[in-house]
Amino acid sequence: MTPEHTKTADKMMSMKAAWDKAPSGPKKDSALKHYQAAEKANTAKNDAETNKELDAATHALA
Repeated sequence: MTPEHTKTADKMMSMKAAWDKAPSGPKKDSALKHYQAAEKANTAKNDAETNKELDAATHALA
């Protein structure tokens, strides 16, 4: 694993934990869509897209 990939994996775990703790509602639903897109990008080994979607998910929960 590259350092960038490790950082992305840590960011995904952090986002998932934040999403799990968030109250139900439209913000959580929106964040889930971005998180799922991040998972798909991560599977494709596209760290840039993964990070973009994780940032969008974080913003959706804010």
